[in-house]
Amino acid sequence: MADTEATGAGGTVQNNRVPTSFGGKLKIVGPGLIIAATGVGAGDMVTSLVAGARFGTTFIWAILLGAIIKFSLVEGMGRYYMATGRTIIEGWHSMSRIASGYFVIYLFIVMFFYGAAITSASALAANAMFPSTMPVWAWAVIHGVVGFAVLLIGHYHIFERIMEVFVGLMFVTVVALGIYLIPGLTQNLAMGFVPTLPEGSLLYALGVIGGVSGTYSLASYTYWVRERGWRQSGWIPVMRVDSSVGYILTVLFMMSMLIIGASFLYGSGTTIDGEEGLVAISGPLGDQFGGVVPWLFLIGFWSATTSSILGGWNAAAYLFADYVRTFRRVPDEQAERYLTARSPFFRAFLVWCAFPPMLLFLFGEPVLLVIVYAALGALLLPFMAGTLLWLLNSNGVPGAYRNKIASNVVMAIGVLLFVGIAGNEIIGLF
Repeated sequence: MADTEATGAGGTVQNNRVPTSFGGKLKIVGPGLIIAATGVGAGDMVTSLVAGARFGTTFIWAILLGAIIKFSLVEGMGRYYMATGRTIIEGWHSMSRIASGYFVIYLFIVMFFYGAAITSASALAANAMFPSTMPVWAWAVIHGVVGFAVLLIGHYHIFERIMEVFVGLMFVTVVALGIYLIPGLTQNLAMGFVPTLPEGSLLYALGVIGGVSGTYSLASYTYWVRERGWRQSGWIPVMRVDSSVGYILTVLFMMSMLIIGASFLYGSGTTIDGEEGLVAISGPLGDQFGGVVPWLFLIGFWSATTSSILGGWNAAAYLFADYVRTFRRVPDEQAERYLTARSPFFRAFLVWCAFPPMLLFLFGEPVLLVIVYAALGALLLPFMAGTLLWLLNSNGVPGAYRNKIASNVVMAIGVLLFVGIAGNEIIGLF
């Protein structure tokens, strides 16, 4: 094992030993679980449910392809940071101030909609569990205030433990239900691994591919591994195991949603395009399994959306704080005032994430907010994949850690697919 000295969460200097065995790497998995909990939100779940309702298990291959592409981006950002000591914000800034400036402007805009969209999604789940107790907007305000308060505590290890609890809830509810339903879909499930596009399904396939995991939150993986003290190239193998676990869990969760949609809505003519969508799926679950199963499903849905509040806001706050640090040319070794959950810049952006978006509740369109956010999110993915492809083939990265052929191929496919997804999302707004 190699020893590396690093400053971990809370600014304490740690003497970290890099595990070399696979079991040793699994024992310290953490940031990958945050990726899993953050990346699967309301839009991703609805995308899987809609795909399952309309096309059965046809798009399992699309979930796998989306996970491979998003994994390549997260692994690439982690590798870039550990090999160069520069975060992705610094990488974009080194390419052009226009690139980093575009991202931070995008971040301000998207978080205005995201803050309202994700709290509204959690509110819809809460309202489905406790109907007629209070309006959806009131549930959304409660989720926003509580989420802000939790993140204001400002300790990474607490944040990571909370996200692990949400992953556990998602696994024992939705994933367990999906596994239970597999025997009834065995033959169709196997066919879903073979890439096929039924007539009229291309846009749905693109939606599933783009919906696997997050958008801007992918760029924050760097800060979560940094808080763990994984800062040198010797940690790259650990980072790969950690992020792989996160994406395996993401695939399991999205496949479970696809299976649930295929089991209860495929061929029924029932849609889940509006606020009644949660009731549409929980109703058939209750009819077949009794009163407990719909509650488990709704708890899983609520866990996915609420964990995305915490993870998404945490991710955005880190990215903004890092932009300020990069703009001021503060090196990573002196970055603790910026790259910590107790940073004034981190907390200032948390305020932006939580409170101004509440103005959008006045319009009373929680589902529309999710749609707008999804469209804005799609605009970032081509930029992220394209710039990362450039950076990881540049002379700024030591030769041993540059992209190999496989990584270049996957990222290039990602650029092409994400351009198509972005075009589809933009067209869908009109």
